Amino acid sequence: MKNAEENNNYRIAVPSAFETVFSHFYFAENKTTFPITKTLLPSFQTILVFNFGTKSYLKSQQNHFLEVEKCVLLGPIKQAFDYTLEPNSEILVANFKEDAFYRFFGNALFDSLPIHPDDLINENCFTLLWDELIKLPDTKDRVDYILDFCKPYLREQTAITTLLNDFQNENINPIKAIASQINQTERNIQLNQKKIFGYTIKEANRYERFLKAVNQIEKDILEESKTDWLTIVDKCGYYDQSQLIHDFKYYMNISPTKYLKFQSDICSSKMD
Repeated sequence: MKNAEENNNYRIAVPSAFETVFSHFYFAENKTTFPITKTLLPSFQTILVFNFGTKSYLKSQQNHFLEVEKCVLLGPIKQAFDYTLEPNSEILVANFKEDAFYRFFGNALFDSLPIHPDDLINENCFTLLWDELIKLPDTKDRVDYILDFCKPYLREQTAITTLLNDFQNENINPIKAIASQINQTERNIQLNQKKIFGYTIKEANRYERFLKAVNQIEKDILEESKTDWLTIVDKCGYYDQSQLIHDFKYYMNISPTKYLKFQSDICSSKMD
């Protein structure tokens, strides 16, 4: 997020023992006297949001509003949404990596609809967790407490998940390659991908193409150079500029030029 020091927002790295579970934690608070609204970029990650201060709100592209009380799960985040921090509000967000949400909860979410984590575990342990976290004034202590809390719940990665996570060749279809490698049908690998990650390879590939475009725009901004849309189309694998615009409308509900204009109000939950 831009102006992190001014807004008191920052990312918190996780220990190496948890690097396959969380990409990072994210903290934000509003110490001003007016509401602060930001847009969160789609990340294809599932996030767990804890609220410790006054009200905070989420708003989807469909204009659905949600007040975050204590904790809520969202994901995988496939489209942008706005969040508003009221004065004296404070949030801590855990960002799950790839299959980590499945390893924790035993299933995956398939859209960004909010759900209370206790509804997935069938006990009120997250409500009890929030009750303990609110007693800890230091954010790092809260993160350490969450990490310690999650240890007993984590399952081992499946063999198929490990292969999908480790697949590196962008020029080869991972579904076909892994199916051939372990002598299973492509359909079975596809079903496992969707079940464990919460999205398909096709969805992930489209998102990665969009993310390349976003990264190129941000690079141009940092270098104070004019954004060449035709160059972005070519570098990021789009057929033409209309397809690039279509993806920005799908993920962000705005055009690429509007994204460029309002980029300072947009946050990414992906690590750089």
